[in-house]
Amino acid sequence: QVQLVESGGGLVQAGGSLRLSCAASRNGFSIDSMDWYRQAPGKERELVATCTDGGDTNYADSVKGRFTISRHNAKNTVYLQMNNLRPEDTAVYYCKVLAYLPRGFGRRETYTYWGQGTQVTVSS
Repeated sequence: QVQLVESGGGLVQAGGSLRLSCAASRNGFSIDSMDWYRQAPGKERELVATCTDGGDTNYADSVKGRFTISRHNAKNTVYLQMNNLRPEDTAVYYCKVLAYLPRGFGRRETYTYWGQGTQVTVSS
């Protein structure tokens, strides 16, 4: 199994910044994409940002230009730098990792793992 440990959430005023981290213990797995999701009270979980193992990134329109996802492959860690935070960014943030075991002939056995979540609260 891949174990994920998130950190970096907290309370910040509007316009402030936070940096989230998610460290993965691979335990023999290889890691493909590493993503950040968030879930606000009463709302569905939504994708915030994605980062492939090759470093390609993608963002939700609501965070483009304010959030930056990055990863350190040697440390198996993904980060989310959040700048110019808004009250509507308040949510529990989760990292998601797509991990796999190679099974020969180009085949992969894939697994999805979620972090425990970290609360981000932005006050107005």
